[in-house]
Amino acid sequence: MSRIAEVGITAYGAYVPMLRLSLGAISGGGRKAGSGSGERAVAYFDEDAVTMAVAAATACLEGIERSSVDGVLFASTSYPYREKQAASVIAKALDLRRDVAAADVAGSLRAGTNALRLAADAVRAGSARSVLVIASDCRLAAPRSAQEKSFGDGASAFLIGRDAVAATIEASHTISDEIIDVWRTETDPFVKSWEDRFVVEHGYMRNLREVIQALLSREKLAPRDFAKLVLYGPDARSHAAVAKACGFDSKTQLQPGLFGQLGNTGAAFAPMLLVAALEQAKPGDRLLVANYGDGADALALSIADPITKLWTRRGLRWHLERRVELDNYDKYLGMRNLQVSSSDRRAGQGVSATVHYRDRDEDISFHGHKCRRCGTEQFPLQRVCFQCFARDELEQIRLADRHGKLMAFTFDYFAGSPDPPLIVTTTEIDGGARVYLQMTDARAEEVKLDLPVELTFRKIHEYGGTPNYFWKCTPIRA
Repeated sequence: MSRIAEVGITAYGAYVPMLRLSLGAISGGGRKAGSGSGERAVAYFDEDAVTMAVAAATACLEGIERSSVDGVLFASTSYPYREKQAASVIAKALDLRRDVAAADVAGSLRAGTNALRLAADAVRAGSARSVLVIASDCRLAAPRSAQEKSFGDGASAFLIGRDAVAATIEASHTISDEIIDVWRTETDPFVKSWEDRFVVEHGYMRNLREVIQALLSREKLAPRDFAKLVLYGPDARSHAAVAKACGFDSKTQLQPGLFGQLGNTGAAFAPMLLVAALEQAKPGDRLLVANYGDGADALALSIADPITKLWTRRGLRWHLERRVELDNYDKYLGMRNLQVSSSDRRAGQGVSATVHYRDRDEDISFHGHKCRRCGTEQFPLQRVCFQCFARDELEQIRLADRHGKLMAFTFDYFAGSPDPPLIVTTTEIDGGARVYLQMTDARAEEVKLDLPVELTFRKIHEYGGTPNYFWKCTPIRA
């Protein structure tokens, strides 16, 4: 047991991909309109755990001075690289300080709450003032399997600190367990699982009951002291069963698991449900968060007045309402490179590491340049201002947080995109810089001149077997 007084969540954010895949389509029976079979969130072909993490963190840091962030912890089980730190990529995309402490937390579905506890301990110990914790997962299941129906893609982010704390972490408890239930080796493309009943009874239910009851007993708390129980769950039935076994009312106290709507987002699942609970929480409420994976974590949170200032952020509700149906299962398989196609984006030699290093400020942080003499903004870097012709008088500026509008566009049906056409634009960023960008999360019929757009961090291609990232534009959606 550990007490973490006056330390907690000062901001939060979330991200859910816009696409939804019908569970009926996975079963092979088409969309089954009106059948109530449900759906799951599906990452677009240019999204992965890193791009979703950047989107969630951007929402979390809205209105916050980025130089105040001292650390970044990235929790995931599906980071594309096996030997390359994701937290550093994310920190660069977010344009955080160069001396920010960065670390990946991986290897378990409990990685998200592990990272929250590590961040709180760092702030409490004084080694950091504020730590950004991001949980993001884009797990792959075997096609048409039960896991493919239950999985979902998404991310959440929290800023942990001492100032203006909206949700104080009052207490925590953790247990570790050794059980082979859900796993993936270095060479496995798909997540594997043992028999469902064994996994639920001997792993999930046993560990969560133990960690919840231990925290309640040691803190002399009862289920009635909590407004919501935020609980990881493999399915709706087991989710409700654990709540009931621990003395909670599954109808009024249990935070909805969004089964058949979002899907199980792995290491990000419990943290994303926490974001959903925070969006509805009121000052004076208590939340109990319990997460599972090779053991279990439990956190008791107390909600304070600053929570009301966070309600306008892009949390889970906004993203769940922003949805587009993808009822073509073959298109989904193509996006995941799970079937032979001419649009396999993994072929080729890849990007030169030297070029990537040289251009990382423009490509990853999306820095433009502003003339010190006349104020003209441009992208990418040039030595001479095209407006006043001043030489070597340009300073770097951040463009990623700005909006813009389309000045020109074209539809490319021959680019080998998994979801043709590839939409290519000339976008004018607020401030005047014009940038050549691909558009994502858009349909051809909605593209028009002067369309308002915002910027989003995505995979630009995956040649050479490694993901390469850049920024794209996407329509601003209400």
